[in-house]
Amino acid sequence: MSIKVVHYINQFFAGIGGEEKADTKPFVADELPPISQQLNDKLGDDFEVVASVVCGDTYYNENESDAKKELLEMIGKFEPEFFIAGPAFNAGRYGVAAGSISKAVKEELNIPVITGMFAENPGCDMYKKDVYIISTKNSAAGMRKAIKSMTAFSKKLFSEEGIGTPEEDGYFAQGRRVNYFSEQTGSKRAVEMLVKKINGEEFTTEYPMPDFDRVDPAPAIKDITKARVALVTSGGIVPKGNPDKIESSSASKYGTYEIGDLTDLDSTNGETAHGGYDPVYANEDPDRVLPLDVLVNMEKEGKIGSLHKRWYATVGNGTSIANAKKYGAEIAKKLKEDNVEAVILTST
Repeated sequence: MSIKVVHYINQFFAGIGGEEKADTKPFVADELPPISQQLNDKLGDDFEVVASVVCGDTYYNENESDAKKELLEMIGKFEPEFFIAGPAFNAGRYGVAAGSISKAVKEELNIPVITGMFAENPGCDMYKKDVYIISTKNSAAGMRKAIKSMTAFSKKLFSEEGIGTPEEDGYFAQGRRVNYFSEQTGSKRAVEMLVKKINGEEFTTEYPMPDFDRVDPAPAIKDITKARVALVTSGGIVPKGNPDKIESSSASKYGTYEIGDLTDLDSTNGETAHGGYDPVYANEDPDRVLPLDVLVNMEKEGKIGSLHKRWYATVGNGTSIANAKKYGAEIAKKLKEDNVEAVILTST
C-alpha cells in the first residue's frame, strides 16, 4: 500500500492566478495541479498524492483561524499519512501559511509533515522549530532542486534509517540536541577549534549562536531647529483606500505619499494597511501611528527646521528580512537625496 499524501499549495501554484486571486478561499482541486503531479512522480511508488488543497495567501493570513479549520476538515477526509506544503521559496505570506497549516496538521491529525522555504522567508523563523522545513532557493526558478530535496527527505523520513542532521538532510535546524559518542573529549575538540580560529582556519562550532545585524547609532543632530525631519513607518499608515494595495502581511512593497497641505490625519484621509494589530484606533486617528499633526505643530513653533513633504510607509508584519533591508536602503537613498537630516521611524 502506498503512503497517502495530501499536498497544500497557494492560488498561484494551483494555476488560478496571482495577487488578484490571493483572496481565494480553501478548496480541494478537482485534479492534481502540475506541481502536485510532479511531486507525486518524484516520490515514487511508495507514495501517492491523493489530493491537493488550495488556499489564497491573503485569505489564509487574514483569516488564519477559519482557514485552518476549513483546511483541516478537507485534509482529514482523505485520511492522509503524510502532509507536504509548498515549497514556498521566499514568498512570505505563502511561507507563513505553509508553516501554519503544517503545524496544525501535525498537531491535529498526528501525521508527519514537511514544507520547503528559503532561509529568509518569515515562515521559516516562525515554524522551523515546529516542523521540518527543507531549504530551497529564493524563487520558483529553483523548483526542480526543491522538489528533489523534498522528495528525498520524504523517503528518508519514512525509511528505517530516519532523518540525520540538518547538514546531512538539508532542513533548517530545530534546536534539538541529540546525544552521540565522540572519539574525542569535549576539551580536546574545543582546543582544536580554538587553534583553528587563531590560525584563521575554517572550523564548525558545535554551538552556533544567533547572528544579529548591528547598526551603529548615527551622530546626534547638532541643531534640530534647523533640520529637515521626515516621517517613515512600518505601521502601515497609508492614504484612505490604500492606493498602492500594500499587503497586510509580508508586504511586497512600500509607498511614498505626498503630505501637501495635510496638517492632520483622520478617518477621512488615512488608514492602516497593517494586519498584525487591531486597526480600530489607528483607523480612527492615523496620527496615533504616524504623528503628522505633532510634527506640523513643531514646525510652526520652530522646534524643527522643516517637515519633509512626503512620508514613506510599509507593513512590518511578516515582511521578510531581505525585503525589509531593500526597502530601508531605497528609502534612505531617497531621503538623503532630499537633504533630510533626521527621521522619525514609527512602528505599531
